[in-house]
Amino acid sequence: MDQKQLLKQMVEFNQATFNNTFQAMSMLQDQFERVAQTAVDQASWLPEDGRKAIEEWAKAFKTGREDFKAYVDESYKKVEAFFAE
Repeated sequence: MDQKQLLKQMVEFNQATFNNTFQAMSMLQDQFERVAQTAVDQASWLPEDGRKAIEEWAKAFKTGREDFKAYVDESYKKVEAFFAE
């Protein structure tokens, strides 16, 4: 087996591992977001500004996570293009 094929398989394994781990992490974060939202809904003492800040934080976190995934996917596409040559 030549080195290029071996490296390609390593990258494919790495990508599969990343995707599985990222999916598990996303599910965990989404579950935490639901729990936090329930806690915020039940916290009658929390002012409206605090609720908005928590909602904005959750949106920013989700956007950052999606952007990170897009960047990693783009990097894997570049590596796949390299091995296609």
